Amino acid sequence: MKKHIVMYIATSLDGYIAREDGSIDWLEGTDGEGDNGYGDFYNSIDTVIMGNKTYQQIHTLAEEFPYQDKACYVFSRSAKGKEGYVEFVNEDVGDFIGRLKGGSRIWLVGGAELVSDFMRETQVDEMILSIIPIILGDGIRLFQSGSPEIPMKLTKMLQYGQIAQLHYQREK
Repeated sequence: MKKHIVMYIATSLDGYIAREDGSIDWLEGTDGEGDNGYGDFYNSIDTVIMGNKTYQQIHTLAEEFPYQDKACYVFSRSAKGKEGYVEFVNEDVGDFIGRLKGGSRIWLVGGAELVSDFMRETQVDEMILSIIPIILGDGIRLFQSGSPEIPMKLTKMLQYGQIAQLHYQREK
C-alpha cells in the first residue's frame, strides 16, 4: 500500500506558522466556520507525524493528547522509545517512511524543521494550507531557506469565513 503524506497546516498571509517563540496564539479568534474542515481531514488519516517542538507545544495547549486514536510518531534528536501515545523517531525521514508499517494516509503536522526534511526527501504528496488573514512580520517560516523546488498543482480552494484553504498535489 502506497503511503500518502499530507501536510495540513495553518499559515499567516506572510508564510509563518508560529511566532519566534513558537506561540500560535494568533490562530485564536480567526473568523472561520465550524471546524474549518479539520474533522473531515482528521477522519481521512491513519497516522500522525510531528517534530518534538510541535509535540511539546501540544502539551501546553491540550489537557489530553489529541491524537490518541492514530498511530503517532515524533521526530526527536534526544527522546527515544515510547511515551504515552507516541513513538519517538531519530532517523532519516526517507528511511523511516520506507520502513513504516501501515500508514496509508499520513498527516505531517509540523514543525518547520521536519517539514523541510520531508520536502528535501520529496516525501510530501499533498499540502493543505489554511491561510489565516494576519501578517505576523516575523516568526517561524513554513518553508525554510534551502527547500528544494517542487512543482505543485492547485486542486481545490475552499473558504471558511475569513480563512482560505488551498489544496495542492505534488506533480509527479
